[in-house]
Amino acid sequence: MSDAPRRPSPEPREAMEVDVVIVGAGPAGLAAAIRLKQLEPDTNVVVLEKGSEVGAHILSGAVIDPAGLDALLPDWRDEEASLGTPVTDDRFLYLGPAGALRLPNLVMPPLMSNHGNLIVSLGQVCRWLAGRAEALGVEIYPGFPATELLHDDQGRVTGVATGDMGVARDGAPKATFTRGMELRARYTLLGEGARGSLAGQAIALFNLDAEADPPKFGLGLKEMWQVAPEHHRPGRVQHTFGWPLGAGTGGGSFIYHLADDNRVAVGFVVHLDYANPYLSPFEEFQRFKTHPAIRPLFEGGRRIAYGARALTEGGWQSVPKLAFPGGALIGCAAGLLNVPRLKGTHNAMFSGMLAAEHVRDALAAGRAHDELADLDPALRAGPVGRDLRRVRNVKPLWSRYGLFGGITLGGLDMWANTLGFSPFGTLRHRCADHAALKPAAACTPIAYPKPDGALTFDRLSSVQLANVHHEEDQPVHLHVADDDLQRTSEHGVFAGPSVRYCPAAVYEWLPPDAGGSDPAPRFAINAANCVHCKTCDIKDPNRNITWVPPEGGGGPNYGAM
Repeated sequence: MSDAPRRPSPEPREAMEVDVVIVGAGPAGLAAAIRLKQLEPDTNVVVLEKGSEVGAHILSGAVIDPAGLDALLPDWRDEEASLGTPVTDDRFLYLGPAGALRLPNLVMPPLMSNHGNLIVSLGQVCRWLAGRAEALGVEIYPGFPATELLHDDQGRVTGVATGDMGVARDGAPKATFTRGMELRARYTLLGEGARGSLAGQAIALFNLDAEADPPKFGLGLKEMWQVAPEHHRPGRVQHTFGWPLGAGTGGGSFIYHLADDNRVAVGFVVHLDYANPYLSPFEEFQRFKTHPAIRPLFEGGRRIAYGARALTEGGWQSVPKLAFPGGALIGCAAGLLNVPRLKGTHNAMFSGMLAAEHVRDALAAGRAHDELADLDPALRAGPVGRDLRRVRNVKPLWSRYGLFGGITLGGLDMWANTLGFSPFGTLRHRCADHAALKPAAACTPIAYPKPDGALTFDRLSSVQLANVHHEEDQPVHLHVADDDLQRTSEHGVFAGPSVRYCPAAVYEWLPPDAGGSDPAPRFAINAANCVHCKTCDIKDPNRNITWVPPEGGGGPNYGAM
C-alpha cells in the first residue's frame, strides 16, 4: 500500500542565487548550458542532475543525427572516434511468426535513412558534453534531484529546490537528515526527459497543454550484448516491425552494432496506447529475440546490461507550450522525439540552444522571471518544428489503422511531405495512453514462455544488470493516490496490468494477509527495483500512480548503455 507522505521540515533551506538553473544533464540541458556560456561567458549557469553521475540515468538506443552537435560544437568531429560508430549498413525488416522480409532501402522515405548518423552510448555523449560545459565554467551537480518549483508572489517561477535527504520511510528525519537547497534563478529550464516531474508541475500550473493533443508515449527496453566475433558487424543498424506484436499493437525493434568489444545494442519499443491489459512489453521483448531471423545473432554471446525508459511519441500535435513565466521546457520534457526515425537527441539539443538564446536576450535586456514569448513560434518555425511537422501523421495513422494500414499510409505521408504537403492534413491523437486500456473481461490473456536464462530472462535478473540502487529506508517514491481505487479498478477491472507493464518487477498483487481482517488483495511496491522508466505514471488506467524523484542519486546506473 502507499506510504505516508513526507513530513515537511521546519528548518529553512540554504539558498544559492544564479542566473540560470537547468534541471537535467541530458542533451537538452547540457546544450543549453554550453550555448549560454558561449554567448555570455559571465552568465552563472548551474545544472542539477538526479542521477549519481552525469549519464547514469540516460538511456537511448541510440543512433543520433549529428545535426545538433554540428550546430553546438562544430569541432566535435575531431573526437568522433571516441563518441560513436558511423552507420555503414542500414536495414529494415518486417517479421512474421517464422520468417523475415527485408524492405528495399529505396522504398523507404529519405528521412528514414541513417546515412551520416552515429551509433552511440548517449550516456557517454552526455558525459563528454558535461566535460565541455564544465570547461566553460558551467557548474554541474549530480545526485541532486530537483523536487519543487519556487515561485514569487506573482506566481512566476523563480528557481527550484532539491529534495531533502536522510528521510526515513515513515517520513521522519533520520540522524543523517539534510535539508534540500534552493537555487534561486532568473530563469529555469526544465530538461528532465520524458514525463519529468517538474515539467509535469509546470504544465499543470500554467496550463501549458491547453492547445495540445494528449501526450503519447512508448516504453523502450534495451539490452547490451557482447556477441561472438563472427556475428559482429560494426556500423550495422537494423530496425524491425511486426512479430511478436499483433497488428493492433504498435512498436518495433532496433539492433545497433557498436565498434568496440563486439558490443550490440538490442532494444524493443512498445507504444503505450495498447489495449490488452495482459500484454507485457518486457515479455514481448524477450520473445522477439527468439525469432529465427534474430536468434542467431546472440548465439555464443552474453548479455551485459539492461535498462528501460519511457519515450515521447506525440510529436508535433502533443508538444505543449514551452515558455512559462520564469522558464521553459526543453528536450523530451516537451516531447520532441521524431517517432518514425526513433531520434530525438538532435531536437533536444536544438531546443536547448534555442532556449539559451532567448534567455540570453532576456538577461541582456535586464529582464528576469518573465515569459520568453518568442520561444514557441521560433521552435515551431525552426529545425525542430520542421523535423516534427513532416512526420506528424505517422503515429496517429498507426494508431487508427494498425500495423499494415498504418505503416503503409505513414510511409506514403512521409513521401508526400518531402514535397511539402500531407494528404491527411494534421491528424489528431484521440486519447491519452492510459485511456486506451480495455477491461480484462474484454481481452484474452497472453501466455508467455518461461525464460531460458541464456537468450531470454526474467525481470529481477535484468534489474541487477541495470545497477539499480536506492536507499532502502526512505519514503516510497511511487505514490498511490487512492488505495481502494487500485484494488477495485486496477486489480478488479483491469486484472492488475502494473505487474506486466512495469519492466522492473516493482509492482505485485499479493493475496490477503493470512488470518487478517481485510479480505482484499494487497498491492506491494518494490520501489528499490525502480529503473525510473515512468511507465506506471503513464499507463495506470486511473492515473492513480505518480512517480516522484527518490532520494538523491538513487536509481539505475547505466554506464556505457
